[in-house]
Amino acid sequence: MTLAEYLTAQQRRIDHTLDRLVPAESTPPETIHKAMRYSLFAGGKRIRPLLCLAASEAVADFTPGIEEVASSLELIHTYSLIHDDLPALDNDDLRRGRPTCHKVFGEAMAILAGDSLLTLAFEVLANSPGDDTRRARLVGELARASGTVDGMIAGQVLDIESEGAEPSAPLLASIHHAKTGALLRASLRFGAVQSSASEEQLEALSSFGAHIGLAFQIVDDLLDVEESTAALGKTAGKDAAQGKVTFPAVYGIERSHAMAEEERLEAHLALRPFDERAERLRELADFIVRRKA
Repeated sequence: MTLAEYLTAQQRRIDHTLDRLVPAESTPPETIHKAMRYSLFAGGKRIRPLLCLAASEAVADFTPGIEEVASSLELIHTYSLIHDDLPALDNDDLRRGRPTCHKVFGEAMAILAGDSLLTLAFEVLANSPGDDTRRARLVGELARASGTVDGMIAGQVLDIESEGAEPSAPLLASIHHAKTGALLRASLRFGAVQSSASEEQLEALSSFGAHIGLAFQIVDDLLDVEESTAALGKTAGKDAAQGKVTFPAVYGIERSHAMAEEERLEAHLALRPFDERAERLRELADFIVRRKA
């Protein structure tokens, strides 16, 4: 199976699980479920659940409940995008090539849609296959990765408060270690935990997640500079317009490209404890760094 075929198959696998987990549009109150599903099924790449599934495959041949565990990550990610797009935050009208949730359903319903996806993610984990100890561990992992101490929300706060600040390497690192990196690291750890990985395997996958999380953000910052709105499916050039602290702003474009490549290679090296079972993870690292949208 080629990487493109693998990605398509795994995306369909996750979409099928999400469709099963999220209430149908006809479920009362209909408006909130329409808003949730509007953003959730807007055509995202499913990078986080893909990483979770590939990490699981590197550890075990079969892992019960891995689809539900992986899907919880996409619920959290989509909630964060809905809220990021709100006028009070990044104030964007486009996401994945179509109007953002608040432009279609209004700000109040968009806030509630994000809240609902966040809440549902923890319900999904609480009901996922496995023993209570494993479920509790995953709930804790997701809460930390999404939270205010080195988690996604911490990074979002730093990102907002640093707008217009003098770009610096320490500030940049503190923002993106938390804002983007935390949930990407958790994606690898989720696959490892659900598949009963050894401590060595968990450490290796966590290291891979740290490197690929940084690479992902570097490329994201570069795409905002180098690609068009049509290619990105969201408004291009907003980072500079809003005075964001980004990798191109701190290091320049050429050095940023080199840094992304360095992180890709470090991600490959982190997988040394694995054999060919981790080949999909290596391919995903390459895909993340070389993507154009």
